[in-house]
Amino acid sequence: MPVDSASFSSRLATAIRTKGNAVCVGLDPRKNMLPKGLLPDTWFDETDVVAQAYRTFCCSIIDVVAPLVPVVKPQLAFFEQLGPGGMRALKKVVAYARSANLLVILDGKRADIGSTAEAYADAYLGADSAWGGDALTISPYLGMDSIAPFVTTAVERQAGLFALVKTSNPGSGMFQDLKVDGVPLYHTVADRVEALAVETADDTGYGVVGAVVGATFPEQLAELRERMRHAWLLVPGFGSQGGTANDVMAAFDDQGLGAIINSSRSIIFAHERPGFDARFGHAKWEEAVEAATREMIDQLDAR
Repeated sequence: MPVDSASFSSRLATAIRTKGNAVCVGLDPRKNMLPKGLLPDTWFDETDVVAQAYRTFCCSIIDVVAPLVPVVKPQLAFFEQLGPGGMRALKKVVAYARSANLLVILDGKRADIGSTAEAYADAYLGADSAWGGDALTISPYLGMDSIAPFVTTAVERQAGLFALVKTSNPGSGMFQDLKVDGVPLYHTVADRVEALAVETADDTGYGVVGAVVGATFPEQLAELRERMRHAWLLVPGFGSQGGTANDVMAAFDDQGLGAIINSSRSIIFAHERPGFDARFGHAKWEEAVEAATREMIDQLDAR
């Protein structure tokens, strides 16, 4: 199977330098939050109509953000929720993003063992895979044998992985912060991620395996940046979840690389945000997306 000519780390570093920022726009379409006019007042085949609206919505966002940011991150669940129509829409959205020279992280948090993990990796990783992802989020909590097939495929296809280490949700500490032999579990996971990153590092100094670390836990984010010096960090939680530019600065290395900062709702549904609603509203929702994206870029640049 053909692969991309450069490693994921190299492509990501180049894209960040080219765009001058490390913003990742999350594509999380939700039926009840879509701008007015994308859905008709009545329809017969609900899921297919909604799926088409999701495609239109996400591709319009891509048109707006492609000149501005290096990465988009479709959340698979919102497309899967609609069945076959949603999956067809996802395929079109991924292809459209790639045609706009955006890197695509598929957010599915996949995990399994043996041949099932191999099947997930084969499906999602690489330009010529079924879904065409540049990278995929994975869960490491089934153990290292669940990660190995993803790593093998990512190396072969010049793709990337982001393993859940310290997630942004309020309940993440229930398991991730549990101490085993006096050490938080997320430390153990981080050390495993770092080891895999070191093994697969290229000229950028970063490896195939990165980590998901939430902006909502800035102290742990700073700690984990030090602990995983060869791992790209995918940082969710910026904006609607409460993370700020000050909270995420520790994720970057001295060259301004090493991290990508994700924002979803604050950008894609910016037309409903206080201050943006009166200025843009539903009629100018694409302009609201652009304004919110530029605002986030400026906030990160000012720190």
